[in-house]
Amino acid sequence: RPDPERRYTPREQADGQHLIDVHDHLRAELAQLRDLVDQVAAGTLDAGAARSHINTMTMRQNNWTLGAYCESYCRLVTMHHSGEDAVVFPRLRRAEPDLTPVLDRLAEEHQAIHKIIERVDRALVAFVTDPGGLDHLRATVDLLTDSLLSHLSYEEHQLVEPLARHGL
Repeated sequence: RPDPERRYTPREQADGQHLIDVHDHLRAELAQLRDLVDQVAAGTLDAGAARSHINTMTMRQNNWTLGAYCESYCRLVTMHHSGEDAVVFPRLRRAEPDLTPVLDRLAEEHQAIHKIIERVDRALVAFVTDPGGLDHLRATVDLLTDSLLSHLSYEEHQLVEPLARHGL
């Protein structure tokens, strides 16, 4: 629960700011991914132009395919959540037991998002073999977007101040 009277030093704020920075990067990459899927769906972007754009993105692959990019992005999200579950959450549980319900919810959301990521993977496999599966791919990317953006916002709202209080 935020304390409106408490002020934190820049060092105390660093862990929470790092969380926000990582989340902002995930948001930006997700927006670019969604945009590419939308452009491919609209027929306004061909494979060559998509490859050129992907090469400017952080999580590019040497041999680009939409599937390889999505797979790379999904792997990054999973690694981020695994680190929180293994390191950040246990430390916060010990430091502030009242956060247990919040941390439990976040851990459950991590599992739910992982299942959605698996659905995205399956939709990508289907799209590679049948470009007619683009609508299904878009729907699964939409579900990932809604779930992940909601999760990131809730996590920041709930954890930035405890991270300032306790650090890592």
